[in-house]
Amino acid sequence: MLQNIRDNSQGWIAKTIIGVIVALMALTGVDAIFQASSSKNEVAKVNGEEISQNELSQAVDMQRRQLMQQLGKDFDASLLDEKMLRESALKGLIDRKLLLQGAHDSKFAFSEAALDQVILLTPEFQVDGKFSAERFDQVVRQLGYSRLQFREMLAQEMLIGQLRAGLAGSGFVTDAQVLAFARLEKQTRDFATLTVKADPASVKLTDAEVKAYYDEHAKEFMTPDQVVIDYLELKKSSFFDQVTVKDEALQDAYQKEIANLAEQRRAAHILIEVNDKVTEAQAKAKIEELQARLAKGESFEALAKEFSQDPGSAANGGDLGYAGPGVYDPDFETALYALDKDQVSAPVRSSFGYHLIKLLGVEAPEVPSFASLKDKLTRDLKTQQVEQLFVEATKQLEDSSFESSDLAQPAADLKLTVHTSAPFGREGGEGVAANRAVITAAFSPEVLDEGANSTAIELDPETVIVLRAKEHRKPEQLPLASVETAIRAQLVKEHASAAAKTKAEELVTSLRDGKTAIDSLGWKVTEAATRGQEGVEPAVLQALFRMPKPAAKDKPSFDSVTLPDGSLVIVRLNGVNEAAAPTDEEKAEYRRFLASRVGQQDFAAYRKQLESEADVKRY
Repeated sequence: MLQNIRDNSQGWIAKTIIGVIVALMALTGVDAIFQASSSKNEVAKVNGEEISQNELSQAVDMQRRQLMQQLGKDFDASLLDEKMLRESALKGLIDRKLLLQGAHDSKFAFSEAALDQVILLTPEFQVDGKFSAERFDQVVRQLGYSRLQFREMLAQEMLIGQLRAGLAGSGFVTDAQVLAFARLEKQTRDFATLTVKADPASVKLTDAEVKAYYDEHAKEFMTPDQVVIDYLELKKSSFFDQVTVKDEALQDAYQKEIANLAEQRRAAHILIEVNDKVTEAQAKAKIEELQARLAKGESFEALAKEFSQDPGSAANGGDLGYAGPGVYDPDFETALYALDKDQVSAPVRSSFGYHLIKLLGVEAPEVPSFASLKDKLTRDLKTQQVEQLFVEATKQLEDSSFESSDLAQPAADLKLTVHTSAPFGREGGEGVAANRAVITAAFSPEVLDEGANSTAIELDPETVIVLRAKEHRKPEQLPLASVETAIRAQLVKEHASAAAKTKAEELVTSLRDGKTAIDSLGWKVTEAATRGQEGVEPAVLQALFRMPKPAAKDKPSFDSVTLPDGSLVIVRLNGVNEAAAPTDEEKAEYRRFLASRVGQQDFAAYRKQLESEADVKRY
């Protein structure tokens, strides 16, 4: 690991840039998201500490993105229930806040070096097995966060990880528990099965039985509660043909674009840390001593290799490589950008300690041509105009729909077409009816009972609709003729299964009483079956290992299991085989497993205790 750090010329940059550690996020059971800036719009307070609306919005967005990644690119995001997402995200943020408070109360802590190592060794930030500042920046940008946000988040994740490890790692089990678990885990059983098939062909149903079942289960044979809606659809894409971009605006945008290009500066530094072992005065005195030695002509590179306490750059003579603005600690960056090439700064105090900084080189940015950026700039400027038009049109649609008794006037005002959906129920349907917000609005009392137009509903960032109920198809009794086939199939299965069960019970009774010879039947025999035995129905295995041990070799135990098709399996337990005592290696493995399970239970109990004792206010 140290060699990897030495090989990375950007090592000290990792101390000042910020990362999101995906693997660590699993520690809390929630995808942790933090706000870019504080907001006074609180959604909750946890023991006096606020959770802002901004935090919650980011948490909801993160959950939505992760669900879509898990469910695949073809998943319709409109099916996600926004209310459930919000409740889940808020619960996660509250849970996280409680765990952080618990970690602080328990005095958990970690060093900056430990944080740096996690960043450096995280695969998501590496290229060819080595930390990459560019890759790191790319990940952060894709997630839409600033670097400083994520260093705070990572620090908190590590605190929660320590808390979890401390509690989960404290679980222990006794030798007796280990031996008891090993005995049960390694135990095998000798058994045989006999299947009593359900015979649907033997079942004779009368029309009266079908009619009686239909009458008894009348509520199960109803048409669904359905609605047909009219709706107006406003799409952002329809506004692109309505906007143009002037050459002057393109030139202005181009100048702004290239003005944001920053030069890259190659820095080297010598760091003397201020920490628990080195005081402010001691670090300052040491850096001043090194400054004096430089003034006498000693090599900056040699002094950095000998004295710098940045493990990522010291071996390279303090060389940090090229980086642009926003990478370094603010005080470090200010000093760096005040230097001329080959000039060394005065001692600089940062959050890590004292530095001497040397500017090794300056790399001018590569300025793209206007022609190469024209299409992008045109698209960006059009998008800005379209966004504004879309917002204004959405407001107009909502206002007009609120003031109108139907959709005709809003459609005329915005030159939209009234669409009509197919009937759909509360479980949804095709097209817009697959959107959970549309379903909720269509069956809301305001729309369904009062006949009002809905508010504007966002199907996705590009589409907004307003709807009203055109027709409400209330549940009605289905005629017997339309459900008779299904009723007959259900009754045939039930009767066939009941007959098989009766036959199986009679046979088990006869076997137990010795009236039927065991060997006279076609049993399927299995010897030394384990709890995970392949080729055996899971339900049969579960029943097998719940059965009592036979009283004697010639007195097997019997049980029966019903299969999904209604057939019965008679299970005959012939014997229980106790395994040899576990080896030391096996005992150690069982102990780890049981201790881990106990630790997880302890951690879950701790979280419940935090929640039960907390003062949580939701707004």
